[in-house]
Amino acid sequence: MSNTILITGSNGQLGTVLRTSLQQKYGKEKVVASDLRPPSNYDGIFETLDATNQEDLVKIIRQYEIKEIYHLAAILSARGEQDPLASWNVNMTSFLDVLEASRLNGVEKVFFPSSIAVFGESAALENTPNNSFLDPLTAYGISKAAGETWANYYFHKYGLDVRSLRYPGVIGYQSIPGGGTTDYAVEIYHSAVKKEAFTCFLKEDTTLPMIFMEDAIRATIELMEAPKEKIKIRTSYNLAGTSFSPAEVAASIREVYPDFVVHYVPDHRQDIAAKWPNSIDDSAARNDWGWQAEYDLKKMTATMIEKLS
Repeated sequence: MSNTILITGSNGQLGTVLRTSLQQKYGKEKVVASDLRPPSNYDGIFETLDATNQEDLVKIIRQYEIKEIYHLAAILSARGEQDPLASWNVNMTSFLDVLEASRLNGVEKVFFPSSIAVFGESAALENTPNNSFLDPLTAYGISKAAGETWANYYFHKYGLDVRSLRYPGVIGYQSIPGGGTTDYAVEIYHSAVKKEAFTCFLKEDTTLPMIFMEDAIRATIELMEAPKEKIKIRTSYNLAGTSFSPAEVAASIREVYPDFVVHYVPDHRQDIAAKWPNSIDDSAARNDWGWQAEYDLKKMTATMIEKLS
């Protein structure tokens, strides 16, 4: 592969793992990571970038002859509700900048991360279909739903090859999460290995779709590498790993740490989670480009505890 890749928001939960995975696959010289500030201990090309600054974005695209962009810069769901207008501005301005800069400067392929946050009260809670009506009730979800529409628009109007996944909650040991409604499912493992009680901000029976980081990264790269003719959906593909509640993840942890204690103190994030699906139908991704999850809750828990220990 001769194309050079740019990652925006590369210091985030997903970006920290994706940048290393892309380096391993294509070589360090083919991956340009970017974010608001340099990461510590990163071995590779890094550019400081505010993704809402199109002028600086274009400079990087031209300097490195970028052909693919993974646009991860965003304010997530729970943090976005604290300042909805800032969330909209960062999430939408940066994506439109990426789309325009790509269209005008020879970028061939763009990845846009969407989310289960695009689903609102009109969507079925169980096995939510890919073509569900989108009526999100968070600023984050609104920005992602709009972003999907812009992705579809740029593909059909300009032929820009934009591809997208609707991520469920992403669980990984590699970094600390950054303000999402599903963050408890990462934090709970950190408490368990420290042998500390955990205070959960969701009710014990709140079931949400989740995916293990390794599956999420693999799905992202598989989507981007799939032949263009196999990508039938140009808004965003549903992506599923496994669904579980806080009580279920706590029970899986107690198989290793029998004395693990969880206190349930629901806060404003419970209201967000209550409007999201319990499970996701990702048959379109499986049928179109061969997606298949590898991690269930048991395998996820075993890996999280092993790595964090």
